[in-house]
Amino acid sequence: MTQPAPGLSPVTGRDPEVLILGSFPSRMSLEKGEYYGNPKNQFWKIMEQLFGIDPDLPYAARTALLAEHRIALWDVLCSCRREGSMDTAIRDPVPNDIRGFIAAHPTIRCIALNGGTAGRYFNRLNPGLPGLVLPSTSPAYAGMPLAEKIRHWARICPRSTV
Repeated sequence: MTQPAPGLSPVTGRDPEVLILGSFPSRMSLEKGEYYGNPKNQFWKIMEQLFGIDPDLPYAARTALLAEHRIALWDVLCSCRREGSMDTAIRDPVPNDIRGFIAAHPTIRCIALNGGTAGRYFNRLNPGLPGLVLPSTSPAYAGMPLAEKIRHWARICPRSTV
């Protein structure tokens, strides 16, 4: 079994309204130090459709634009043991302090969970806190077309135009 892997720090700006939580970053994301660092992950394509954020911009520019749209990124888990990048391989999960983050950012109106695994961990580790489970943007979840994922993810927009 591998040593526990630490996750990434939250990405946030001033007065975030939406907190998007994944389960835990992929190996590629951890190596790059970037959320959704796998180019096959559809997260940045979805953000392009919803908020006009060009997925080809440098990571710092993309996250700055997310912050301008009052979106924060983080993960449900702070660390875990895992061979590879699959959520099904997560062992010994350690939660992030989601309640503390929300207390420090009282402007959050929506907690969006990127996929079922993030939703299950979130609900188990944060009972009573409401979260919106959305289709996973992971390349491992190819069972839903991108256009349909975009329609679901549009629920995080203040006034959906999709």
